[in-house]
Amino acid sequence: MQILFAFAAGLVFGIGLLLSGMTDPSKVIGFLDLAGRWDASLAFVMAGAVAVGTVAFRIAAQRPSSFLGEVVQLPSTKHIDRRLILGGLIFGAGWGLAGLCPGSALVNLATGSEQAAIFVLAMLAGMAIFELNG
Repeated sequence: MQILFAFAAGLVFGIGLLLSGMTDPSKVIGFLDLAGRWDASLAFVMAGAVAVGTVAFRIAAQRPSSFLGEVVQLPSTKHIDRRLILGGLIFGAGWGLAGLCPGSALVNLATGSEQAAIFVLAMLAGMAIFELNG
């Protein structure tokens, strides 16, 4: 049952990315191009996501278990270290260069996009490197 809900959540997220146009790398790069033809649409998508996430995390923090009966385990650390900063910088650079984040890359991968395939391979390599150095 849990895998079904995880699939449904991913599907809703992917459809949301498609409907908002955030699977188009040029929209993301347009958002990051402050000196050129800036496209603010990603800011509105992000603001909506932060609002929904804030409410969801506040509700989850008050519950002992999820709707599926699983124990709620929210991150408790607030420690910012070198690995977190470097990871954020690498993520941001990849996002800015490719115009893709993990979610949009996976949606684009389903369309047969070569750029998405390269991005996903690089993402998996980064995850493997993290695990090896963990």
